[in-house]
Amino acid sequence: LGLMEILPDDCVQVAKKELMYAGTVGLLIYLGGVIFINRKSTSSAKMVMAEVAKTMAADNVKVWVYPEGTRNCTGDFLPFKKGAFHLAIQAQVPVIPVVYSSFTSFYNPKKNLFTSGKVKVEILPPIETKGLTSDDVSELTNRCFHTMRETLFRLSGRPGGAKGS
Repeated sequence: LGLMEILPDDCVQVAKKELMYAGTVGLLIYLGGVIFINRKSTSSAKMVMAEVAKTMAADNVKVWVYPEGTRNCTGDFLPFKKGAFHLAIQAQVPVIPVVYSSFTSFYNPKKNLFTSGKVKVEILPPIETKGLTSDDVSELTNRCFHTMRETLFRLSGRPGGAKGS
């Protein structure tokens, strides 16, 4: 929710449809203009994302996507879903990776409780998609994943050869 306050005016977030029904939070993000995706229906999700790509190109709208697709409290990334990268290629817009340091040192997932801590944020250089096609989605996804993962480990003070490297 805090991101809604700091994102540029012409930037919207994408979230799973289930969050729309999360009580007050769901209402707030709905009113904030979040684009909801039904992840259980691939055809529905693809149709929504195709419309988003058209809007991005026509109205110069920016889209904020969380490529892991779900919350992760391991201190490492889950595999990225490809929808965000299909979208960037369809709209022929750059991917601008934004990486947050891990919060595992001050978050207890069992108690759903944060204690005092700091999060570092780094905005990486844009990765161009001009001229790329759907055949390039996997390569773009992997490139972003590895670049962002290296940054995550550096920001979090973890060695780069950590779990799953």
